[in-house]
Amino acid sequence: MPDQCDPGSEASPAAAGGSEAAASSGSEAPGAGLTHLPNGFDYDTAFDRNIGWVSAWEQQLLRGKRVAIAGMGGVGGIHLLTLARLGIGAFHLADFDRFELVNFNRQIGATMRTLDLPKAEVIAGMARDINPELDLTAFPNGVHDADVDDFLRGVDLFVDGLDFFVLDIRRKIFARCAELGIPAITAAPLGFSTAYLVFVPGGMTFEQYFRLEGLPAERQYVNFFMGLAPQPLHRGYLVDPDRLNLNAQRGPSSFTGCALCAGVAGVEAVKLLLGRGPVRPAPWYHQFDAFEQRHVRKRLIGGNANPLQRIKLRAGYRHFAALARAASPADADVAATGSVVERILDLARWAPSGDNEQPWRFTVTGPDAVSVHIARPDPANVYEYAEGQPTILSGGMLLETLRIAASRFGRAMTWAHGGQDDAAHVIDVTFREDPQVASDPLLPFVTLRSVDRHPYRTTPLSPAQIAALEAALGDTLAVTWFHAPEQRKRLARINGMATDIRLRIPEAYAVHRRIVDWQRTRSPTGIPAGSLGLDRMTLALMRWALKDWRRIARMNRLPAATLQARQQMDYRPGAAAAAHFAISRKPGEPPPGGTVPGLLAAGMAIQRFWLTATRLGLALHPATATLCFAHYGRHGIRFTEDPARDAEAKRLAEELDRMLPDGADNVVFFGRIGAPGQRATRIRSIRRPLHSLILEARAKGLEGAASE
Repeated sequence: MPDQCDPGSEASPAAAGGSEAAASSGSEAPGAGLTHLPNGFDYDTAFDRNIGWVSAWEQQLLRGKRVAIAGMGGVGGIHLLTLARLGIGAFHLADFDRFELVNFNRQIGATMRTLDLPKAEVIAGMARDINPELDLTAFPNGVHDADVDDFLRGVDLFVDGLDFFVLDIRRKIFARCAELGIPAITAAPLGFSTAYLVFVPGGMTFEQYFRLEGLPAERQYVNFFMGLAPQPLHRGYLVDPDRLNLNAQRGPSSFTGCALCAGVAGVEAVKLLLGRGPVRPAPWYHQFDAFEQRHVRKRLIGGNANPLQRIKLRAGYRHFAALARAASPADADVAATGSVVERILDLARWAPSGDNEQPWRFTVTGPDAVSVHIARPDPANVYEYAEGQPTILSGGMLLETLRIAASRFGRAMTWAHGGQDDAAHVIDVTFREDPQVASDPLLPFVTLRSVDRHPYRTTPLSPAQIAALEAALGDTLAVTWFHAPEQRKRLARINGMATDIRLRIPEAYAVHRRIVDWQRTRSPTGIPAGSLGLDRMTLALMRWALKDWRRIARMNRLPAATLQARQQMDYRPGAAAAAHFAISRKPGEPPPGGTVPGLLAAGMAIQRFWLTATRLGLALHPATATLCFAHYGRHGIRFTEDPARDAEAKRLAEELDRMLPDGADNVVFFGRIGAPGQRATRIRSIRRPLHSLILEARAKGLEGAASE
């Protein structure tokens, strides 16, 4: 049943941002308790600036209108405030929900002061702050079958503010509006756009347009989505489609989209309530995309029953089903909820490692301590040059990520290399509470950092970007930049030589076959095939060839056998970058590879460099294979049964040494950098779950500490 809101009721401390939460039983009026403006409030003065766009007479007509709004969340709340500022005098409001932290990005009533307060009560209070004379009737338990008529009684217009996935009661409200002769508006925020429809008495109904009857829920969602937006204007800038999963009832939204919805719905409401101006009801649909700067207004004759639209819908069913299958779990990036040490480890596991090997395992040794075991690399892995230097560097990157993660909990980190055995290097790590430790600015980028193997923009790095990246390396490492187009092309050709070697030797074939993940777009144990930077035809050929070394061997006998791969993986992306870089020890510093602790410290600096690049909006692609084969060639180390490739590695080393005046032996990290062509994150390597990385927990009072 509704609650009548008395315009003169006393202020509620909770709705006003005080400490006491209002009762949720509905006995206290929604919005009650907000102190009225001083006695000088006057309707005509408050809404005088509307006059000119509407006449003084029309303003008074709006004052006497009553609008029903179902849902006070993303669009419903801002609908109410927009219509209240237009001077509409009476509303029916319905929402059973309370504000949560996840509402902050888009819901106008969601603030720290309104957490866990009823949405209808908070938004009603905000509206009453605009017009203390409002006549508000609240339905604090939402709208149900039994009270649809009460909700619509006496209203002049219905505005849909329901959650996208609430279709059953939405259909019933729209159907009853059609029976009662009440016009209705629905507007959806899609990215940075709005798509809206108007339904008028005697015109096409909601059901006639959307055709939801008899469909399973997942197809109803598709019909509603594609009926609202027959033109997918927003699709071009949806950078992470995995976030859209209609079957799981989740999708991205933005406040800008909600604000656009309120603007267009407010204008249509004025036209409908005053009977002035053109109204193009369904089957007309309206879309405006601020990002793409496009406006579409067309008739979809027959609505979703239109023959062309039915073809689109069939494609849509397949498309959204595929998105649902590929979507990442809703909690994939949510931190563990165990001890502080576990939560630190859960963040730190996102550190980079060669081919996403994640060579670390953890033993929790105390409430503030952990032993990190960095597995010694397989001697058969051709990429683990210089006695496993890449793996030890990745261990250093893990240590830096542990330090950054610990800062989130006000902890300082210390570490010591505890030696090694045949299986692993052991590093003892301690986290000490320190009131001076603040959350590291690089922390938000730990899970966002990734490898981008695609072409970048060639916009040069700014002096400020260069300074920030160089500062991230600290006192012992320095970076050499290669900005000029000719330098980038020359290094791209050198990287192409490394690709030619690795695609021709059986020693690399075994690694590639193991680490390329053909099944998943977000791989926890390897590299998704779709992230390699190859086109579909080349990927299909590669997948076929990797099934048997003999296929690779036969292909390599063809002229320019690896050219297509080199063009796509090296030549084009190598030229399309802001710069290439080489990180090495500063003059006078001991070689970082001289000791394991030295390499670990270098890895820590490299991780700061990489995370700083991510913070600056830059993408990065390491070229470890180039350093690997240059090392073999420079030192005459036989790494393959193919003597031609040994000779090619020697030429590669000579070419690289010409580019690096201090010699490539001092280089510990090498790659290219630049602003990405697009900030897509759908296809990437992720990480194993934390519980699979913890070996054991042995500490007093830490029973079960190894559970995630």
